[in-house]
Amino acid sequence: MSWMFLRDLLSGVNKYSTGIGRIWLAVVFIFRLLVYMVAAEHVWKDEQKEFECNIRQPGCENVCFDYYFPVSQVRLWALQLIMVSTPSLLVVLHVAYCEGREKRHRKKLYVSPGTMDGGLWYTYLISLIVKTGFEIGFLVLFYKLYDGFSVPYLVKCDLKPCPNTVDCFISKPTEKTIFILFLVSTSCLCVILNFMELSFLVLKCLIKCCLQKYPKSLKVLSV
Repeated sequence: MSWMFLRDLLSGVNKYSTGIGRIWLAVVFIFRLLVYMVAAEHVWKDEQKEFECNIRQPGCENVCFDYYFPVSQVRLWALQLIMVSTPSLLVVLHVAYCEGREKRHRKKLYVSPGTMDGGLWYTYLISLIVKTGFEIGFLVLFYKLYDGFSVPYLVKCDLKPCPNTVDCFISKPTEKTIFILFLVSTSCLCVILNFMELSFLVLKCLIKCCLQKYPKSLKVLSV
C-alpha cells in the first residue's frame, strides 16, 4: 500500500495547524505512520500461515483463525491511520475553496484564506471532533474484537470442522503485544492532544469575543 498521499495530506495541513496541531502531526507521522510502514507490516506478515493448531483436520485452522481474528490487527491499524488523518482534508479543501472563489471573482474576498478565523475555524473544529471520535471508536473496536490489547500465545478452539477442542498457537505474541500497546499509547496521546487543541481554540475564541464585546470595561479593569 502506498502512503505517499497520506504523507502529502498531513504535510499540507501543517501550515494551517496550531502549535498543538503540529505536535499531533509529528506524532502521527513519526510514531504511527513510519512505525507501521517500517516495522509493523513485517511483524504481521504471513500471520495466517504462522497460525498453527495441534491437529491436521482440513479447514480447522482457517475457521479458528477467522474466529479469533475476524479482521487482521495490522489492517485495522492501517484503517485507523487513514480514518484519523482524512478529516484534515476538510481544512485543505476549505482553504482551496476560498482561494478558488477569489480567483473566480478576481478580487480579495477574505483577509487571508488560511487564517484560523471564521469558516476555517469551524471547519478545523469539526475536523478535530471527527478525528477524536475515530480515535476513541477504533480503540473501543480493537478492545472488543480481540478481547483486550494483548496477544495470547495459545487459544483454544472447538468450532466445526474441528473434531474436538484443539490448541492453536499464535506466532510472535510478545512482539505483537508490544506493538499493539505502542499503538494504543500513541492513539491515547493523539486523543489528549486533540482535546488540548480543541480547548485552546474554544478558549481563544471566547477571549476574542469578550474583547470585542466589552472592550471599554476590560480596559478600565486593566487600568
